[in-house]
Amino acid sequence: MKLLEETLAGIEPADNACREEARRYIDTLTMPRRALGRLLDLAEELAAMNRTLKFSAARKEIVLMAGDHGIVAQKVCPQPSSVTTQMVYNFVRGGAGINVLSRVARAHVSIVDMGVASDLSGLVQAGAVIDCKIAPGTADFSRGPAMSREQAVAALEAGIRVAQQLAPKVDVFATGEMGIGNTSPSSAIVAVLSGLTDPAPFVGRGAGLDPSKLAHKAAVIRRGIEVNRPDPADGVDVLAKVGGFEIGGIAGLVLGAARLHKPVVVDGFISSAGALIAAALSPASRDYMILGHGSAEPGHVAMAKLLGKQPLLDLGMRLGEGTGAALALNLLDAASAIMNEMATFESARVTEEGLK
Repeated sequence: MKLLEETLAGIEPADNACREEARRYIDTLTMPRRALGRLLDLAEELAAMNRTLKFSAARKEIVLMAGDHGIVAQKVCPQPSSVTTQMVYNFVRGGAGINVLSRVARAHVSIVDMGVASDLSGLVQAGAVIDCKIAPGTADFSRGPAMSREQAVAALEAGIRVAQQLAPKVDVFATGEMGIGNTSPSSAIVAVLSGLTDPAPFVGRGAGLDPSKLAHKAAVIRRGIEVNRPDPADGVDVLAKVGGFEIGGIAGLVLGAARLHKPVVVDGFISSAGALIAAALSPASRDYMILGHGSAEPGHVAMAKLLGKQPLLDLGMRLGEGTGAALALNLLDAASAIMNEMATFESARVTEEGLK
């Protein structure tokens, strides 16, 4: 637990003085005041995270954490766990949605095995997958804890190590995930951290569950919360009781990036569950989170509220994998270009009278 403790102790808030300096600088650019709206808010946030006005978002790293879930045994999703492994191979071949959209964003994708219930050693040896496997899938949290507290810490620390390993070549991180059944632990996490005993308002179709089976899914999640009684004041306990290995890896990645003053674009529902665990452990880590998009999963609105974030995009997406974050990365390029390339009134010799 030493790495986790050291990371939490080292996370500093973003630099508000730099944020204010960025705001003043933006007011000198050749446009009516705040004419680019939320793009300028994003530029200020990135300046505060990076502690400089002239930041870059060119080197983008989407970290896709993969893991399986014992809760699948309760028929809470239409696909078998074997699809997780099949999709990992699809990611490696470059044929998934995240591969396509990462190419559009000019982002690199790293795939991390946090707990896939199959042997991926061949992909690891080939350098296609990073091996951080805690165990071959979590336990069924409707019957007991998803994992031990030691495993939860190990998942968090694995995510931190991935951030540390990749950081020297990264300007901005983005989160992604793969794990059949992972909307169930995500719904449980937001329910617990919202202080509600009934998870039903946060339960959605995930990867295409028949609407008639949503009540069953909610009942299974509710039973898991009742059986485990996770402590909302203890992020590690919440992760251990009702979480997933890939969710823990995402939380660790966020914490590791925050410790290094690196922005993290958080994808949708499952990634936001990881972000919530990170925020529970370190409220200051929120300063380095950018919510990429608003998921179509019903619990995501509550997640955004808990994180104090407004999504950059709202396209009704629910694929996961990091796809929404990949699209949002293009906006970080735009924010960087505004700060680095746009002329000031003085340099362009443009009269600013009447434009403010």
